[in-house]
Amino acid sequence: MTKQPTVKVKLVRSPISTKADHRATVRGLGLRKLNSVSELEDTPSVRGMINKISYLVQVL
Repeated sequence: MTKQPTVKVKLVRSPISTKADHRATVRGLGLRKLNSVSELEDTPSVRGMINKISYLVQVL
């Protein structure tokens, strides 16, 4: 059984004054409060979500 590669994402800026679809993307990545960290599978769809809100998150 092979391990899936993962990526850790940290919310570093508040999504309060952003577009609604960007806020939904933050929630879709499993991020709630500032400095919350989520570990996700490294798939093209997750990479696209991270790229969309790259100004709000940091990849660890």
